[in-house]
Amino acid sequence: MKQIVLLLFVGFSALTACTSMHNENKFKDKPKLESDTIRIANDKIEYEILIIDSGFTSWFNSFAKPRNYYSQSFLESRNRVWVTEWNRRATLSFQYDPNLYGMTIDYQQNVDYGYEVNYMLYNYLVYFQLTHNQKLGGFTPRI
Repeated sequence: MKQIVLLLFVGFSALTACTSMHNENKFKDKPKLESDTIRIANDKIEYEILIIDSGFTSWFNSFAKPRNYYSQSFLESRNRVWVTEWNRRATLSFQYDPNLYGMTIDYQQNVDYGYEVNYMLYNYLVYFQLTHNQKLGGFTPRI
């Protein structure tokens, strides 16, 4: 049975800032995204993330830290807190904008999604908070 972690948000936004070159020299394996629909999958455990957002690709290519910049445990700890708050807001559509929190994220704390799924989920949640001036709690997102 295939389970899906799905993020769906269509937005139009732009961020501009300067990034440091010393991190790019240290980590050379950051993926370059080319599409507005991103699919990240861990086929071994049959989980995937779909991100449909016109602004995320350009933000990711400009600002996201490369793979292995953060440890998997760091990513998981941030994702647990942020996804919990995201899901709370998604269920309270009368209190929070349903256009921002259209659906819940099926992220279970006892499942090892692997590095790639956690990495992309973390980056999307940082992007979302920075571009929409939202704070999902616990940790302040930074680039």
